[in-house]
Amino acid sequence: APRLSALAAGAMRAAGLLLARVLLVGWALLRPAGTQQCHPAGPATVLRFTDRHAEIRVPALHRVPSPLDPLYGLVRRCLDLIQQNPLPTELLRAALNDPGSVRTSQVVQYELGYVVCAAVALLFTVAVPVAGMCFCYCRSRRRCGGRLRAHRRSLGCRRHCLLACLSFTSLVILISVTCAFVTSQRVKGQMEPGLGAVPTTLRTLRQHLANVPQGVQMVVDKFEVPRKQIISDLGGLSRSVGLSIHTQLKAMTYAALSDLQDRAADLQTSLHHLQILDGTSRALAAARAELEPALRERRGRVVALLDDPRCTSCASALGRAHSLELGADYGKVPSVEKVLKAMAGLPRSDFAEMIRQGNGTFNSIPELAVERMAQVIQDLREELSHTAQKVQSIADNFPLPDYTRPASEALVRAEERSQPYLQEVERFEHYRWIAGTVLCSIILLILACNVMGMALGAYGLSKREDPSDYECRGEAGAKFLLVGVGLAFLFSWLLILLVFATFLVGGNIQTLVCRNWVNQEIYKFIDTPGNLPPSMNLTRQLNLRRDSNLSATYRWVLQEPTPVPTHPGLIWDPPANLPLPSRECKSGAGLWEVLQLDRSYDLDEHLKTPKYTADFQKRLGDFTARLGDVRLLRSEGRQDLETFARSGLDEVDYGRFQEEMKNPVVQTSLPGLARNLEGLQKMQVSGRVGGGGIPPCPRGCPHLAVPPLQRNSTVAGRLGAEARALWQMQNSTVQSQEALVAKLGESVQFLSRLAPHLKERVRRTLATTASVEARLPTQAQQILRQEIGCFTRKELRYFTQYLNWVGQTLREDVASCQPLATALDNGRVILCDRIADPWNAFWFSLGCCTFFLIPNIIFAIRLTKHFRPIRNRLM
Repeated sequence: APRLSALAAGAMRAAGLLLARVLLVGWALLRPAGTQQCHPAGPATVLRFTDRHAEIRVPALHRVPSPLDPLYGLVRRCLDLIQQNPLPTELLRAALNDPGSVRTSQVVQYELGYVVCAAVALLFTVAVPVAGMCFCYCRSRRRCGGRLRAHRRSLGCRRHCLLACLSFTSLVILISVTCAFVTSQRVKGQMEPGLGAVPTTLRTLRQHLANVPQGVQMVVDKFEVPRKQIISDLGGLSRSVGLSIHTQLKAMTYAALSDLQDRAADLQTSLHHLQILDGTSRALAAARAELEPALRERRGRVVALLDDPRCTSCASALGRAHSLELGADYGKVPSVEKVLKAMAGLPRSDFAEMIRQGNGTFNSIPELAVERMAQVIQDLREELSHTAQKVQSIADNFPLPDYTRPASEALVRAEERSQPYLQEVERFEHYRWIAGTVLCSIILLILACNVMGMALGAYGLSKREDPSDYECRGEAGAKFLLVGVGLAFLFSWLLILLVFATFLVGGNIQTLVCRNWVNQEIYKFIDTPGNLPPSMNLTRQLNLRRDSNLSATYRWVLQEPTPVPTHPGLIWDPPANLPLPSRECKSGAGLWEVLQLDRSYDLDEHLKTPKYTADFQKRLGDFTARLGDVRLLRSEGRQDLETFARSGLDEVDYGRFQEEMKNPVVQTSLPGLARNLEGLQKMQVSGRVGGGGIPPCPRGCPHLAVPPLQRNSTVAGRLGAEARALWQMQNSTVQSQEALVAKLGESVQFLSRLAPHLKERVRRTLATTASVEARLPTQAQQILRQEIGCFTRKELRYFTQYLNWVGQTLREDVASCQPLATALDNGRVILCDRIADPWNAFWFSLGCCTFFLIPNIIFAIRLTKHFRPIRNRLM
């Protein structure tokens, strides 16, 4: 029973493994080939173009905060009050195109504020010197600046009031002249570098434009990035294809090889068990023939002995002795000689070697792919070199130099023509600085006279006991004041002329240029057709489009961008017609975008991916190779399995074997009969005690049944001899036959379990093997096409990334026009913030000094009388 349970458990496990193999093979056969998808693009598939063109940049200048900013703001507000008219577009158009048509009334009408200021300056220039001459005449007649005629009580109050007013005007003049000195020096300090920045900036812009071809070539040279990546991918393509084929087909192939190995094992095992079955059956039949006479003789002797009257109590074993006969007859079981004859010589082929070779051929597919694809990979590398030549045509045909060359020539002309004007401006500034320094020094001298006069006069008054007494220090103070008055009369007209000249230049620069530069009215004026003469037509000189707009080009215009779709692992390539954010010069746009060169040169057409990848794709698309030719089962192996299936193994009646095996070798158990005989013999031996019979029961034993005694010792001896003979027959003959029966049972069980499914399994194995052999080349070719397709799409993404980057870089980064906008901004900073502001602050401060000289003269003349002795003293 335990042996049968173990056999049943083994059968169940074998059935489970068989079912698993069937399902695996079925899945491998039914699963469509080429279902594996391309690997998603990871971070490593995104190219990085980190090295950009090192463009020449114009350093941006900014307005530097200054303690004089409140003064600058005050001056600008004053100028806004003086010149409230907007930019005179009509007047400028006429002046630029036909200077002779400009009427004086138009100029006067626009410059009305300056005309009023000029009238005031003229009046001051005439009135102050005339007043000075009249004062000199009066002094010669001793009528002005003399002594007080009488002493009054209010003289002290009037004197202190005059001293305070003169001190205040002197303080204002001192502050103003200090500001004039500071701003004059600031103008001088900014004028030289500002003038020098003009040719430097022009040369920098020319150098920037000259580097445009170099920048375009740099962009083209970056094709080395995708080329190296593609070459690196090509290096692993063949092995990757081979491994992919091996990975995707190994389940199907290994399942077929495993099934084939199982059938080969079934063949070997079946042949072995058939041989055991045949030999064991013959041996059991022969052993039965030998055992039959010995058993018959032994049965007769035992029956005769037990039937002897002298044998006491032997009738109970007589029935078992009569049934002492042979059991199973293995001469009646079916013969398997026919099956063995059909399988004679099997297996003719070495299945183990055949399976090893098939497995080795399949596992060598990656190496075979490397060998078969070596030539096409070399061709693809050469094709990349041809593609690099095609990419070079982008730099050769790029039209931007056609636009930058006229601009460079215009910058050269501007640099040459600006030199004389810059020299004249520098010379005029030198004279202005000298005149301003001299006149500011004279104002300081006047202030010194005021201070000395007030100090000596006040000291003299404090030492004078009688107001009518003469006191030299008071007289000296009066003379100092009169000297200051004389200097003021003498140089006031020069001061007002310098103030008006610098005011006229600086004021118009601020109101006509700087103010309209900040609000970009100048750009609008330049953009308006017909405002500039042909000689100043920037569109024609720079070879720009006729609809180019300078103000729109300069300004920063940022349109609302279209939302960009985002998805993990997805690379977004924007369509060519999708509107993108447009930047302008001030925000760093390229000349391509600013000049809108796409209207004359279709860059997208020149950057289409198929133009550069068609040959690369064709070579990959045309490649084919047989990588799945694997022979799993040769013809002699197939014949062996077919012979095995036709051998008749399934026709043998294994039930007959199993029925005979249910019968024992001997119908009666020899060990049981032998033990009965031994029991009968021992009755005689155990019945004696010291030569007498059974000892008597001491109290009498009426309740005990005393067995009869075996009184004949001869019978007892014969019983022991027969028992020993039966044990010898059991141990020598019957047990060996039972061992053969057990061995026969294992073979019968295996063959009976295999036989019903043999033909179906062999048929399925042959069909599976043939199907796998037929499908391997086809599916390997499909996987090859799929892997090459995935590889092609991956490499095309590299081309697309590069060409998109080329388009973006050529449009936005190469030849950025930001230096042009920066140069314009720097020009405004230098001219307006660093030169015009201190320039205007200079004339404003100097003008304050000049106009405050009038009350200074009046207060000084009236104060001189208080420092001299009084003619008549009134009580």
